[in-house]
Amino acid sequence: MAVYALGDLVPDIAPDAWVHPDAVVIGRVTLGPGVSIWPTAVLRGDYGRIEVGAMSNIQDGSIIHCTESEPTVFGEHVIVGHNAHVEGATIGDGALISSGSVVLNGATIGAGAVVAAGCLVPPRFELPARRMAMGAPAKIREGYEVAEDFIAGNTQKYHENAMRYRAELRRLD
Repeated sequence: MAVYALGDLVPDIAPDAWVHPDAVVIGRVTLGPGVSIWPTAVLRGDYGRIEVGAMSNIQDGSIIHCTESEPTVFGEHVIVGHNAHVEGATIGDGALISSGSVVLNGATIGAGAVVAAGCLVPPRFELPARRMAMGAPAKIREGYEVAEDFIAGNTQKYHENAMRYRAELRRLD
């Protein structure tokens, strides 16, 4: 795996977290227990800090960054879909940041909330718990509430898949 210190900034990775060999983790990044980071994801904690809570997963091609004044913090059991970009935002427990979405500085995504695929969450946007944001720019979908257990099974499946990859992945070239 490509894990780099940047001067005194050294990633802190839980022993049972898994980082794919083609992912990149740089600087002040904390990966909690059971976290998985998938191919070509980049977590770059150079200006500030990035924290990824237990059993969360950052999927293929996602970019996670931060600023000096705005860390990027993911709660537990968070899913970040393929090719998402999250920068300087706070993501609550059990939230889903769907594929291709962008969540920008100072945004807060509540526990169990969903950012729909391709959504652009602007700076300082607040998505309440168990609600859905859609569109560019994001708007809260009225009359819709995310089921309480919507995410839990998926984070367990990703954890199990990461443990399979840890045991069975082998490069053939």
